[in-house]
Amino acid sequence: MKKIILLFVLMFSIYNGVAQELYSKTFGNANDAPILFLHGGPGYNCAGFETSTAQELANNGFFVIVYDRRGEGRSTDVNARFTFQETFDDIIGIYKKYNLKKANLIGHSFGGIVATLFTEKYPEKVSMLELVSTPISLPETFKTILQSSRKIYIAKNDVTNLNYIDMIEKMDPTSVEYYAYSFGHAMQNGFYSPKKMSEEAKAIYSNFAKDASFKYASQMSREAPQGFLKNENYTSIDLTKTLQKLVSNKTKIYGLYGKDDGLYSREQIAQLQKIIGNDNLNYFDDCSHNVFMDQQSLFINSIKNWVK
Repeated sequence: MKKIILLFVLMFSIYNGVAQELYSKTFGNANDAPILFLHGGPGYNCAGFETSTAQELANNGFFVIVYDRRGEGRSTDVNARFTFQETFDDIIGIYKKYNLKKANLIGHSFGGIVATLFTEKYPEKVSMLELVSTPISLPETFKTILQSSRKIYIAKNDVTNLNYIDMIEKMDPTSVEYYAYSFGHAMQNGFYSPKKMSEEAKAIYSNFAKDASFKYASQMSREAPQGFLKNENYTSIDLTKTLQKLVSNKTKIYGLYGKDDGLYSREQIAQLQKIIGNDNLNYFDDCSHNVFMDQQSLFINSIKNWVK
């Protein structure tokens, strides 16, 4: 468990006179419809999507851009402030670097939160918002994780872990310990993995494990989650009203989720579907948090159908 806690715990910008360059990479023809992928975290990187899916999307007629957020992954920056506005400024910098006026945003997990808030502030820069395994209400996500974990431990008569759940539920829900321990139990109970993996998914994960970028898959910084928690209180975010506002303003919003993703209850998915529309959300079997790897063909077909 301690190891799990530690796990959770190109453009220019000038900080203290030092030029910092963010890691970014493109796939496909710059004349095709642009897609900007925003990775999960905080503290993670785009390596999984970059290696497994970016080129496949490009092969289907898209100009795909990936990047690691400032201070995360390969975009090292000791002066990173870990605020949403800093992140927005960097996204705008990506737009300028690749001559984009508007783009289709694919936000995975925490990246979906970033994408939603960016769309709210800069709607003129977004053609479509695609939420992939995005927590709409993080407080509800934590409750789901703890309730589901409790059921598992009761079934196993696991008294030790039941005591851990009791302890976590008494913690300050805005604390580092609360979210770190909660996500730790999600990992421990396999909430990020499909119960049954397709042959396609097995091949994708196998190829990723052989790629040089695989080493980044387990590299999560502590600075980013601590920084976003301190500066943005991000674990208390609820996007419900923001999404309702965007829908009322005719923003195109779609969702892709896996039925085996233990971070979200069926009720949470139903609530999101009610907001964005029944036809705008696909809920896949044999699929968990990494939709673009667990059900890649269905993921790409959905993007092709929605991005015109």
